[in-house]
Amino acid sequence: MIQLRVRSRDGLERVSIENPQITVSQLKTLIQSQLQIPIQNQTLSTNQNLLLSKTPADLLNFTDMANPNATLSSLNLAHGSIVFLAYDGERNVSGPRNFNPAGSFGRKMTMDDLIAKQVRVTRQENPHCELVSFDRDSAHAFQHYVNETLAFGVKRCGFMYGTVSETGKVEVDFIYEPPQQGTEENLAILRDPDEEKLVEAIGIGLGMRKVGFIFTQTISQDKKDYTMSNKEILQAAEFHAESGLKEWVTAIVKLEVNEDGGADVHFEAFQMSDNCVKLFKDGLFETDIAEDDDPKLSKMKKDVVVGVKDTREVDNDFFLVVVKIFDHQGPLSSTFPIENRITHVTLKALKNHLDRTKSLSFVKRISDFHLLLLLARFLDLNADVPALAECVQRQTAVPEGYQLLIESLASS
Repeated sequence: MIQLRVRSRDGLERVSIENPQITVSQLKTLIQSQLQIPIQNQTLSTNQNLLLSKTPADLLNFTDMANPNATLSSLNLAHGSIVFLAYDGERNVSGPRNFNPAGSFGRKMTMDDLIAKQVRVTRQENPHCELVSFDRDSAHAFQHYVNETLAFGVKRCGFMYGTVSETGKVEVDFIYEPPQQGTEENLAILRDPDEEKLVEAIGIGLGMRKVGFIFTQTISQDKKDYTMSNKEILQAAEFHAESGLKEWVTAIVKLEVNEDGGADVHFEAFQMSDNCVKLFKDGLFETDIAEDDDPKLSKMKKDVVVGVKDTREVDNDFFLVVVKIFDHQGPLSSTFPIENRITHVTLKALKNHLDRTKSLSFVKRISDFHLLLLLARFLDLNADVPALAECVQRQTAVPEGYQLLIESLASS
């Protein structure tokens, strides 16, 4: 027994045939019995354009299966072959259907159908995020390192954590810097799932969540005529899509020449447009970027419509929505050594920090995300980490057991 696939305006169905040597006339009889379409209403062809026919006269152009005595083998039809079927009248299609007739063979394509199938890239005027406000200490700690230690010679990044208000205001209260390897043009993030679980647990205890991605541009990039490069767009879109947060913010830190010829550290904030995030989720971005590709253009895997033009290259600025920047003094300090930098953070840093802050209450002394991250490596992820972070968030007394443990770690 063989099966032929029959494509009609109803989708793709199958007809079972016991004798592969049957004729077109016998095939029509099987279609009538198995698909409930009367023989006199059927027009068959191996040409898919049959399904675009608009009038009975159009059907007369398809004659390859008009001879009722022609055998299937003479038409090169065998097991799994597709035959196209046009028919008059209506019928009830039984069983579940896994097709969408819009735009498929068997239904006339209207102009609306064609427009709906196009992927259009347009500018988004307004962000979902009303504004982003950076905690002064955490923003300073990030930019000071890339300016004074890295001299903006290699790229650096971090994930921003904080809160989102009901009106869409994003407040960034700490920046977690994951393991990474930066060069002048590229940034490889060597994500550590175990460490990120600790970060998330601390965030939960502090009443905060991941709200954005921050990265630096190097001095060499300042000579390029783009806001974000194609590689940066890809990376930012990936993290925005991963977050599922419509207010997600992407921030850039770079050096800009001032009026006196000196250099100032400059922060910019954007959202990746809805269009950009959807294109990334749909896999339309070309992810293999060649060295000679223009960095200010993002390549697509298929044509998209920009304005009135079909193209596979989109100016990166189309994907950026500007976000206003403010600053504030948040609840945490940022004086403890920061993770995953050139200098490894040890328990000696904990002792030095506690000695330096003896005049403060114990909860104030540990109110620093980077210190909490070091402590979290020695605590229970599910119970101790959120509990200690919640003490910091509420600024309540740290239980004596935790205090003794922390002091013991500092002296070890």
